[in-house]
Amino acid sequence: MPRKRSTDKQPGSASKTPPKARGIIEGAGEVVEQQITATLEQNYMPYAMSVILSRAIPEIDGFKPSHRKLLYTMYKMGLLNTGRTKSANIVGQTMKLNPHGEGAIYDTMVRLSRGYEALLHPYVDSKGNFGKFYSRDMAWAASRYTEAKLDGICNELFRDIDKDTVDFVDNYDNTMKEPTLLPASFPSVLVNANTGIAVGMASSICPFNLAEVCQATIELMRDPEADIAAVLQAPDFPGGGQIIYDRKIMEQIYATGRGSFRVRSRYTYDASANCIDITQIPPTTTAEAIVEKVVDLVKQGRLREVADIRDETGLDGLKITIDLKRGVEPDKLMQRLFKMSPLEDSFACNFNVLIAGVPRVLGVRELLGEWIAFRIECVRRRTYYDLSRKRDKMHLLQGLRAILLDIDKAVRIVRETEEESEVVPNLMIGFGIDEAQAEYVAEIKLRHLNREYILKRTEEIEQLQKEIEELETIFNSKAKIQAVIVQELRQVIKNYGRPRRSMLLYADEIQEYVEEEEVADYPVHLFFTRDGYFKKITPQSLRMSGEQKLKEGDEVIQQVDGSNSADLLFFTDRQQVYKAKAAEFADTKASVLGEYIPARLGMEEGETVLYMAAVQKYAGYMLFFFENGKAAKVDMEAYATKNNRKKLVNAYSGKAPVTAMFYVLEDTDFLLMNTQGRVLLVHTGAVSAKATRSTQGVQVMTLKKNVRLREVKAYREGMLKRPDRYRKAIPATGSLLTAEETAGEQLSLLPSEE
Repeated sequence: MPRKRSTDKQPGSASKTPPKARGIIEGAGEVVEQQITATLEQNYMPYAMSVILSRAIPEIDGFKPSHRKLLYTMYKMGLLNTGRTKSANIVGQTMKLNPHGEGAIYDTMVRLSRGYEALLHPYVDSKGNFGKFYSRDMAWAASRYTEAKLDGICNELFRDIDKDTVDFVDNYDNTMKEPTLLPASFPSVLVNANTGIAVGMASSICPFNLAEVCQATIELMRDPEADIAAVLQAPDFPGGGQIIYDRKIMEQIYATGRGSFRVRSRYTYDASANCIDITQIPPTTTAEAIVEKVVDLVKQGRLREVADIRDETGLDGLKITIDLKRGVEPDKLMQRLFKMSPLEDSFACNFNVLIAGVPRVLGVRELLGEWIAFRIECVRRRTYYDLSRKRDKMHLLQGLRAILLDIDKAVRIVRETEEESEVVPNLMIGFGIDEAQAEYVAEIKLRHLNREYILKRTEEIEQLQKEIEELETIFNSKAKIQAVIVQELRQVIKNYGRPRRSMLLYADEIQEYVEEEEVADYPVHLFFTRDGYFKKITPQSLRMSGEQKLKEGDEVIQQVDGSNSADLLFFTDRQQVYKAKAAEFADTKASVLGEYIPARLGMEEGETVLYMAAVQKYAGYMLFFFENGKAAKVDMEAYATKNNRKKLVNAYSGKAPVTAMFYVLEDTDFLLMNTQGRVLLVHTGAVSAKATRSTQGVQVMTLKKNVRLREVKAYREGMLKRPDRYRKAIPATGSLLTAEETAGEQLSLLPSEE
């Protein structure tokens, strides 16, 4: 609890001494009430904006601030087109622009490096162990052991950056300048992958082939309505793989910037060794995740064709080898693995980019349009810079040409001027030139005061005039500027274009794996005990068997006539359901103990199975009766899953303890009894079915305080002598059993609570 400041004077203290002089902070320990909305606006909103604008979302040049600061530092260090230097040196220098610690800076460098293999066109030429993006466990070496420099393609990122093509701002301590954007001469925002998670938004941009992106940009500048999908077919990943191409999905991504598509691994079959070698995997997974999943499938008995799997990644690159058992068809097995493991995965696109400081989700056409506008501005600023410099030079040379008529006069003016400060004014008066021209003439070396030097300099005026006219034409014409950009893009294609790495598989031509019914379908008897043991016994074996073998104190609580192809659903006391197939259990005999379900299905410690449902086609529904007198009727389709999940949470409502549950194919009668002995006969047709598993249901039996629903049984003819007495419109309190109902055998149907 906050301490209150004492206002009592201490002995010997000077009451007039200012609080700060006595080491006391004004307001310390006081509790100040503040509106939560004000706190969010003052504290959280600035943080959220900082993450969005300065950390997680890339800008139109394709870089986040951390990338840009690192690459610009390496550029200023002279690491473009030169030798490498230690990564630790680069990290230290980058901290002048990015004060987030050496770990974060080095991680950024690793992900931009050639050795990490995460980018189609790496920006950092690395030497040493930089890890691999397709490996979760392959760590990169420390920065003191590795070396790096800028890759050749960075010439296109920093082209003319010193010609005022982009704005510069102060760094965090105002000691140096850094660019707000890089004047990339190609659409780098689409060439290399970029992902980031901000506050309340995220960005996920897939990579495209450099030559295709540049060509699509050229086509878009020629015709804004051009079909860019004809040139830019699909993304292209550095790890290759096979893209499942669906034109409608791609058109949606190109139009909206959102959508997802599937990527498959590539493999080869080695007949001599009877093994499959996987050499390319989707960008969203790792070799370790694939191996672990396949091993798990083998342990579960769902993948009996695999003899062994191992990661053989080495200097030659990624390689996962799967040894097959004899007689296994490799292509058929891979179709199953694509369906059951990360060997096929989805890549979700979210083209969220900062445009003029505002995050916007753009389609490919809009994104290229924004880049074209950005690049036009860069070329215009570069043209203006060159134009200004050439005009200045021409102006100086015109002054030099003025003294060509009388060089001796210029020498005489300089010699006869007594004070140095008067040299420039006297030259201005003597030749009718301005101050800048006079300064240029005055600075000419003595050895250059000859006619040959001056004639050579003045001959440049004509060439300069042509260059100035050409630059003015470009500067004043958007079409000319676009022509310059097109020429640069073509040069980029020529210098850095590479063939596609990702293959395209057309979705309507590939064969999707369909789970085949590979097990024989025959009738079986299913037994489930109170302690959680399960047996599957054929009718013939059951006829030949004697007594059921059970643990001491255990008993059979369910006996179901089903089939070997049925799905088994085990509902537990923690509102969870575990799914298995009857075919996964071996046929057994009554003389064995059976399978212990909690261990077989990997249930949580202390979790208890309450009910087993044997489902054939997920027809019918589940009925749940709760102690508070409510009943929930859930359509069985709510428990069907397309991807064969083994565990579902929120299988039923946990708002009140469950009294009983039943799987029924059609509506029927149930007999309910509460702790007061009241009985109600309910037809389930009066309870509407729900698609939500966790529904709390409807009130069927009205209960008084401290009274609960004790027991529920499926009603059979003859259980009650006067059933109409207990059949009432729900909700109802029910009726007490009459003497004739409790007489004789009827007494055992609804035993009293102990």
